[in-house]
Parts: sequence; structure tokens; C-alpha cells
Amino acid sequence: MEERSMDALTLIRETFAPLPDKRILDIGCGGGTLAKRLTEDGAAVTGIDPGAAALAAARAAVPAARFEAATGEALPFPDASFDGAVLLNALHHVPDPAAALVEAARVLAPGGRLVVVEPLAAGSFFDALRPIEDETAVRAAAQEAIAAALARGTLACRREVTIERRERFASLDAFLARVCAVDPARAAVIAAQRPIVEAAFDRAAERVADGGYDLIQPLRIHVLTHA
Repeated sequence: MEERSMDALTLIRETFAPLPDKRILDIGCGGGTLAKRLTEDGAAVTGIDPGAAALAAARAAVPAARFEAATGEALPFPDASFDGAVLLNALHHVPDPAAALVEAARVLAPGGRLVVVEPLAAGSFFDALRPIEDETAVRAAAQEAIAAALARGTLACRREVTIERRERFASLDAFLARVCAVDPARAAVIAAQRPIVEAAFDRAAERVADGGYDLIQPLRIHVLTHA
């Protein structure tokens, strides 16, 4: 396993280069942040997400891309439709991650690559998030699904890298806005347990010179292909 000082977007770009006209599927696209970057690089991006609000935001942010309502376990595309696919911090949100990997492999054209970027149950970001939503089990399940797909020969691993994502927040409220953007249901938990949430953030966050706060999240990235 490689350990490198780089960001996930750089690795995604490296994996699919050259990007112009590449057909890329963004599985769990959220508000379209990744789709926007890849579209700007010339890729033909399709995004799927089960959330209506996320899709509306993505369509507004990236009018050049195509977005459809779907889940990772049931992609509404024919076999071999894409040159590449990405699951960016999304696999652990899928109820059946093993099925999502099978579907991602199905829609990949021969020679296509699947990039899976997943947060590990470690790091100060995870510690700050844990009282709001403890993702220990779902993050482990995502890693187990990848390992099982490799063991069965459904997919082959061409590259495995662990990186650290460092995020800076101006305040606790900025951090809370970030995590609620992923799942608005977290707001109710935060309201009910605000003192516990504040204490966890204070313990986990690193105060920096500009008055902000840094949180670190280890990410494991797999570059997968058909076996």
C-alpha cells in the first residue's frame, strides 16, 4: 500500500488522464463538486444520487453534466457504458456496498477503471463526527466489500493509496454546516447533544495560527479494474 501526500482529486485525474471526452460516472455525486471539476477538465460526466436536493444542486452547478436519480445498487445504464467511475466518499453510505461494486464493474467498458475513495474510522475528523454519527460499522463494511470483491475476482486492484485529507474550519459552526450538508438529518442530533458535540470538536480539532481549526481524515483509495 502506498502512503502519499496528495489529494484525492489529483489521483482521480491521474487515473483517468487524458480526461477530454472520457465518459465518467460519478456514483453518489452529491451537489456536483467532483462532476464540476471533471467537466472542466473536458470529461463527459454523468452523476447519480438518490437525493432530490443533491441532484437539484448538481444540475444548477454543472449544467454541462448529466444527472439522474438512482442508487449505487441499481445503476440505470447499459453494460460497458463508461470509461471510468468514481465512488468519492460514497460507498459507506450505500446500504449494500457489495452490490454497488458489482454494478460499478458492470457499467465499466473493457479497460475502464473504478476509483473508490473511502474515509477510514480514524483521524481527528472522525473523532469530531462520532458523537453526531458513529460511522465505524459502515466504514468497515465498505472496506470489507472491497476486500471481498478482490478475493472473489470480481475486481482487481491496480493501486491502493492511503492519504490524509486536512480540512480547515473557521469555527465549530462551520464544521457542523459541513457535516449537515452531507446528511441534513444530523442537525437534529446536533441540537439534542450540542454540549457533547462541542466537547468532541474541542478535543479533536487542532487550533491553527489564523484562528481556525484543522481536522484530519485518513482516506483509503483503491483503483480497481475488471479482473
